[in-house]
Amino acid sequence: MTEGYLTTHVLDTARGVPAAGLRVALYRLSGGREKLVEAVTNADGRTDAPILPAERFAAGVYELVFHAGDYLRETGQAGAEPLFLDQVPIRFGISDPQTHYHVPLLLSPHGYSSYRGS
Repeated sequence: MTEGYLTTHVLDTARGVPAAGLRVALYRLSGGREKLVEAVTNADGRTDAPILPAERFAAGVYELVFHAGDYLRETGQAGAEPLFLDQVPIRFGISDPQTHYHVPLLLSPHGYSSYRGS
């Protein structure tokens, strides 16, 4: 039986590059909001390891919070304060703990999208 895990990837669609140096926090939502981990994306826009590895992976509701505002400021894309996008939360459910879940973020200063990737 395969063990599941969670990965993420951030692409800066305005510049056409991976979003390197973007801080991402992962929370489990179960009667509250428990912070599990925080990581920073590498040069490929990914975390160096699964953001939720197999040994901690379980069914439930989770939230990835992408600290987009910090990244946009650092890359000169922020514009006037307050930013249109600052923290971008993506709330999702994991129903099969034996499957790889991938939650990418496509980011620009004025919009974003996400989907369940592979």
